[in-house]
Amino acid sequence: MTAHLIDGTAIANQVKEEIQTAVAQMQAEHGYTPGLATVLVGEDPASATYVRMKQRTCEKLGIRSIGHVLPADASQAEVIKLVASLNADPTINGILVQLPLPKHIDEEAVLNTIDLEKDVDGFHPVNIGRLAMKGRDPLFIPCTPYGCMVLLERSGINTNGAEAVIVGRSNIVGLPMAMLLQKANATVTICHSRTKDLAEHIRRADIVVAAIGWANMITGDMIKPGAAVIDVGINRVDDPSDKRGYKLVGDVDFDSAKEVAGAITPVPGGVGPMTIAMLMKNTLHAAEIALAKK
Repeated sequence: MTAHLIDGTAIANQVKEEIQTAVAQMQAEHGYTPGLATVLVGEDPASATYVRMKQRTCEKLGIRSIGHVLPADASQAEVIKLVASLNADPTINGILVQLPLPKHIDEEAVLNTIDLEKDVDGFHPVNIGRLAMKGRDPLFIPCTPYGCMVLLERSGINTNGAEAVIVGRSNIVGLPMAMLLQKANATVTICHSRTKDLAEHIRRADIVVAAIGWANMITGDMIKPGAAVIDVGINRVDDPSDKRGYKLVGDVDFDSAKEVAGAITPVPGGVGPMTIAMLMKNTLHAAEIALAKK
């Protein structure tokens, strides 16, 4: 068998079209335009590229994008002061502090400064706490796990009663992904680099979410026939045949996994496009919250 390909680019485009329509309606009915502020500290090329992608997407969808760049040696106090000023700005609905921050800055302290109603990355401890609690809902869901859930939903993959294995336990993906799947009535196992008999855990899973950051670590012989595989990993591996000298691969060995899985995301073109789409959706939601208060 060959797995159904879950096209993250196509699904992300659907989500963005819905957001664009909603933004235009908000502007027509209320004269209000959502605003997203980005904060970039330093000149890390990858971070700068991600920020530019987010800003371009805002422009396409009709969302105002306001970029702030601080030098790599900016103090923690300077970053927090900037975030506080964005909290106080009524034209800003969402604040995105691009991670990672330079090592001399306490990431948690900066993220905790972001107003709960502007936390479009979904990393505020109150939002994460609500996500973890039964019967509570966060204002915002972390964008990558949110995107994974939308991929499952729009691909018709049933989570109710499913065995789900998350490989990876990061605060950004693994842990919130586990909480979301649990809320969706899956039975969840979190695995990581210290897990014993990792392959045996994965073989039981109806849904596998790979987010551990090891290129091609999960192979086809580790996957239950017919399982849904969501590959969050993006790893650079040497490839002399590519003009760049490298190629991007996931945490799942795609070629062997697609012969066993029922559905699978590619890398690139799977989860990646969804992350930015869900950031835009969170920004729209933040604007809706602000409008409701008016």
